[in-house]
Amino acid sequence: MKVSFTQEEVAAIARPGRILGETTAELRGIASLGSAQPGDITFLGNKRYKEGVATTRASLVLLPPDFPGAPAPGQVFMLVENPSAALARLCSRVEQALWPKPLPGVHPTAVVAPGVVIPESATVGPHCVVEAEATVGERSHLQARVFVGRGAAVGADCWLMPGSTVMAECTLGRRVRLHPGAVIGSDGFGYEFVAGRHEKVPQVGTVELGDDVEIGANTTIDRSRFEKTLVGEGTKIDNLVQVGHNVIIGRHCMICAQAGIAGSCILGDYVILGGQVGLAGHLTVGAQAQVAAQSGVMEDVPVKASVFGSPSQARMLEARILALRNRLPELFKRVDALEAAQAED
Repeated sequence: MKVSFTQEEVAAIARPGRILGETTAELRGIASLGSAQPGDITFLGNKRYKEGVATTRASLVLLPPDFPGAPAPGQVFMLVENPSAALARLCSRVEQALWPKPLPGVHPTAVVAPGVVIPESATVGPHCVVEAEATVGERSHLQARVFVGRGAAVGADCWLMPGSTVMAECTLGRRVRLHPGAVIGSDGFGYEFVAGRHEKVPQVGTVELGDDVEIGANTTIDRSRFEKTLVGEGTKIDNLVQVGHNVIIGRHCMICAQAGIAGSCILGDYVILGGQVGLAGHLTVGAQAQVAAQSGVMEDVPVKASVFGSPSQARMLEARILALRNRLPELFKRVDALEAAQAED
């Protein structure tokens, strides 16, 4: 980390309720409790690590309001409502310093179709392509090798990272982030089996991302067969996720890495899908439902349900089944012993 903070600067960002102790050290790094050295900032985000607070060498520690300990000499404790969120605000400042957005303007190697107006506040980086009738919003930044297809719309304050793609007619809301290699509007996977051949079904719909959506690296969101594939406001999608055609994802969902959502599924608001979850097509996952990692979902999931397993079922039931499965070898031994004893009789 090539930036530094004073205690007062960290306090202004973290907004602590109480401050215990004092440090004059230049705060120049962020580290875990166990690896932190003098000059580092650390935090307690999970109570299981609370014993590490007493031995950490960090100069500044972000802690929950009810933490009972006291700092060592030359060390400061900042008691904040949410240490992880406070650290995130601090990391946002670090991010701005380490990777500032490029200056506005169109790079000489970019290809912008005639008639497309790029706002003076926006950036179009090296080797980008912006096709005819596309629009780019104020203060949006297209880094190197970004492709924006014909008629696509990129909203204000978006950040499209290197190699990301927005295909024809797709729409991005405000403050959308696309990480490297993300593809918005690839063809949906649609075929009809006719006379012994798989005939392609044209995918003539679009994709629409709401405000404050973030799409991870190498994630693909397919355009719909007709109408729209939708991702709601504030939803965050991890790396290597596949979203099929005509899927509707609600607001503020969290979809973790390598999840796969087959076509025409509907996810309500605040749904969480763990890593490598697979959803069969045309399913509905109710609002606030949670699907544990590596689950295979074959039927609708009720509102606020928590499911696990493949095929998925109620999380507690699946946990009981797993516990019983681990006892199967012992059970078979007992059955074999009973059968042998019965044979002797």
